[in-house]
Amino acid sequence: MKKAERIAVAGATGMVGKAFLNLLEENFFPEANVDLLASKKSQGKKVSFRGKNLFVKNLEEFDFSDIDIALFSAGASVSAEFAPKAVSQGCVVVDNSSCFRYQETVPLIVPEVNGYLLENYDLPNIIANPNCSTIQMLVALKPIHDAFKIKRIDITTLQAVSGTGKKATEELLSQLSSYNGDNNFEEIIYPKQIANNVLPQCDEFEENRYTKEENKLLKETHKILDPNIQVTATCVRVPVMNGHSESIHIETEKPVDENDVVQLLHNSDGIKLHYGTDSMDYPTAATDADGDYLVHVGRLRKDLWSENRINIWVVADNLLKGAALNSLQIAKLLFK
Repeated sequence: MKKAERIAVAGATGMVGKAFLNLLEENFFPEANVDLLASKKSQGKKVSFRGKNLFVKNLEEFDFSDIDIALFSAGASVSAEFAPKAVSQGCVVVDNSSCFRYQETVPLIVPEVNGYLLENYDLPNIIANPNCSTIQMLVALKPIHDAFKIKRIDITTLQAVSGTGKKATEELLSQLSSYNGDNNFEEIIYPKQIANNVLPQCDEFEENRYTKEENKLLKETHKILDPNIQVTATCVRVPVMNGHSESIHIETEKPVDENDVVQLLHNSDGIKLHYGTDSMDYPTAATDADGDYLVHVGRLRKDLWSENRINIWVVADNLLKGAALNSLQIAKLLFK
């Protein structure tokens, strides 16, 4: 396995980019040199990293020929232009945007679920990071699917504003700080106020009356886990700063045993199970997911009407396991 001696972070000034830097500073590739890339307007910005000051470089002018792996988090249009350029110069790309997720030849990877696909993958090349909501859901569902074969998933997500980006978090904070009980707010990022409200819309609506986010859960589950699983989703934006929550109703082909599921989840990588009868029975985005590497599962309970159904509650940090952490875990499958 080749050693990653030089890493580039494209989109280094964004929220996911900063999450990449924090993870690289704490736990990942400690000996690698890191280049920070962003748009021309951010060129020259100074960023403190591992006790030094690094300066942001212009992505448009950057030469990737000496880079081992590039971590992209600058949006789909940027990835479409510059990820192939990086690969052509000999660099492996892990892309966090939606740009390459549905291309048949590009692996869409959650390491705990289908990381084995990278064992024989030709490099340099592009590897796609799934949508944040998909990642945490499939980490939780993979052990259940292996044991009982999932037939259908009904999911409602409750997604934090950090999933939309820095300006969305600023909008929520601004609305909260100016709240005086009359609910008169200026909406810039979201179509309706987000403070003191929930919006049953994440991303744009598509022709089938589902949003892009809802359709992503369907398409990505089919590509990563099993194309035969029926998936229906409602994605909701909530006034939470960070950490996505999901209520998931699962129907299996085989009768599902609650105690067996408890043992499966207890023994699965990347999962912390909260199972009991008191206040510790469930995790929350603020108290468990925010800043944590794991996917947290709670409220595990059998359906009241069917032996083939079970319900779970799942929370995870959408900037970490839902984005930067998953990408770096992919990188660790390829590089020392």
